[in-house]
Amino acid sequence: MKDSDVDRIILNALYEDIGTGDITTSSIVPEGHVSEGVIIAKDEFVLAGMPFARRAFCLIDQGVEFNAEKGEGSRVKRGEVLATLRGRTRSLLMAERVALNILQRLSGIATQTRRFVERVKGTNARIVDTRKTAPGIRVLDKYAVRIGGGYNHRYGLYDGLLIKDNHLLVAGGVENAVRLARLNAPHLLRVEVEVKNLKEVREAIRAGADVIMLDNMAVREIKRAVELIRKEAPSVLIEVSGGVRLEDVGPIAKTGVDLISVGSLTHSVTAPDISMEIKASRSGHWLRHSIHPY
Repeated sequence: MKDSDVDRIILNALYEDIGTGDITTSSIVPEGHVSEGVIIAKDEFVLAGMPFARRAFCLIDQGVEFNAEKGEGSRVKRGEVLATLRGRTRSLLMAERVALNILQRLSGIATQTRRFVERVKGTNARIVDTRKTAPGIRVLDKYAVRIGGGYNHRYGLYDGLLIKDNHLLVAGGVENAVRLARLNAPHLLRVEVEVKNLKEVREAIRAGADVIMLDNMAVREIKRAVELIRKEAPSVLIEVSGGVRLEDVGPIAKTGVDLISVGSLTHSVTAPDISMEIKASRSGHWLRHSIHPY
């Protein structure tokens, strides 16, 4: 992950939110006003995205002090303080929404990933993500999967070779598609092919695929496919994909597959509730968006 890529994402988000300026804050808050605040959890979840939340504040104002109270990947409880902040009040309020949006989305991904990872404990299966990410922020989504204990599949069309159903239709079947991939793709890339039944599994084995993806198969059929591949091509990696649900992932993992790709890690995120609260300078109480001069 390049810092420049992350900054581009966060700057785009800040510009989207602030545009030509924060009208409300600039109308109400004096320019030199300083506040302290906290970012606080309103749900229980696995925390992810703190470095990017910090960066959102720093890109607005390098003078903002952001101190993380909880580490990446930690389980947090409702009411716990995730970070403390101090800086110009205008800066805190301008960066607030972007920082919280990042924390909420990435924590939602990490939390869902952790649930799947826990269901496959005791097996050799790894939980991996897909390309079903929010447009423009894939690098952050995939980061959150890793924080949750999962693994990244290919980042895009440029770094992995995966022959899917439409490729198979154009190529005229599994064997010819794998042959064309071997002939035309960079020789260091592994060739992965999607199959839907045992007939196509046999074709993939004959064609010499490196990875066979079992797509939308029932657990009973997955087990038969695993037995066949382990017998005929023991070095081939076996992946399962296609609508894998939390309640199904344990039985799938027990069939002996290597990888289980789950689109819902990133395409159906439930964001936990996280808020930023400003500290009242005189009373010392934590009041949402209370503004008091120091």
